[in-house]
Amino acid sequence: MIVLSGADLVLSDGIRSPGTLVLEGERIVDVVAGTRPGGAGVQHVDLAGHVIVPGFIDVHVHGVEGTDTLDAGGAIGKIAATLPEYGVTAFCPTTVACAPAALHDVLASIQDIRQGPGARGARVLGAHLESNFINPEYKGAQPEQYLYSPSSDVALKILDEIEQAKAHVAIVTLAPELDGSRDLIEWLVKRGIIVSLGHSGASFETAEAAILHGARQATHLFNRMPPLNHRDPGLAGAVLIRKEVAAEIICDGVHVHSPMIHLAITAKGADRMMAITDGTAAAGLPDGSVASLGGRRICVRDGAAYLDDGARSGAGTLAGSVATMDLVFWFLVKQVGLSLSDASRLCSTTPATELGLHECGLIARGMLADLVVLDKNLAVKQTYVAGRLAFSDL
Repeated sequence: MIVLSGADLVLSDGIRSPGTLVLEGERIVDVVAGTRPGGAGVQHVDLAGHVIVPGFIDVHVHGVEGTDTLDAGGAIGKIAATLPEYGVTAFCPTTVACAPAALHDVLASIQDIRQGPGARGARVLGAHLESNFINPEYKGAQPEQYLYSPSSDVALKILDEIEQAKAHVAIVTLAPELDGSRDLIEWLVKRGIIVSLGHSGASFETAEAAILHGARQATHLFNRMPPLNHRDPGLAGAVLIRKEVAAEIICDGVHVHSPMIHLAITAKGADRMMAITDGTAAAGLPDGSVASLGGRRICVRDGAAYLDDGARSGAGTLAGSVATMDLVFWFLVKQVGLSLSDASRLCSTTPATELGLHECGLIARGMLADLVVLDKNLAVKQTYVAGRLAFSDL
């Protein structure tokens, strides 16, 4: 039994200050007001002056600290082992568009980890394929040579890989304006895979039709889609008004201006927004570092990751972020102005709900003990994954 005593507890109905959590095995067995001393056979942790929030769930992360999901040599396991340092207790390994053979390898790796013995790292959820079925005009850093129409012959090889590993694929991003996208949406939905709309120039009407056919998420709202326009609301407008859709939003201070993040949360509510890093292998690395994204070189500059392609007058194409979830949480509270409770909803509760993780995303009796201990500056001091200490800086 572990007793975490004296911290401010961020609960679904507000903050309990101070409070105590009692963990036994994988679960939270009690949540009480005030402090509680330890006893015989109890591991007591005095956390006065700290904050405990539900473990962060990142549904869109390509890598961290030099490792990309498409790298060889146990990349997914390396990422899972590293992410608790940043408060992440569960994540969707996210791939850029790639060849069928590369997709096969990464999905096999994800399956092996998910079906193998539990590790001390973050929980590996189903993959997020960002994927081969996006609009080349809005590809961003996606490799154009692997972008296919859903109705093309080569797409069948990709769909076969998804079919074989469907239990380990959580999300597929696609552009609904592509030929064959409506059939693809229905095909994915029938297999229990979440369809996320993104990397798309879809009109408002096309986006709404995709939602009516089963699309339920949006990939990095505002990024790699036309800007919101009062006469032509487009994909962003459809995402903002349709409550069926939960929207990702990158909270790194680079991809979306903080007032626009606040506007989106106000429009949709914290229960329909998911904060993501869109972190690359450059996440957690300092300016001047070099890493890769789907095998292509990316460079860290001015707090973001860029392809080494000389686009935009030598600046390079923006290629995902270098953010980690602890910084995303800090940004939401300190720059966007959210309460600790609302920031926790975006970073933990809403992602858990959308992915059907009914035992995660909240601090409550009976839930899995996926927890992050923060200091008063919101820096990660401890991370527990299913009651196991996966990271500590105390």
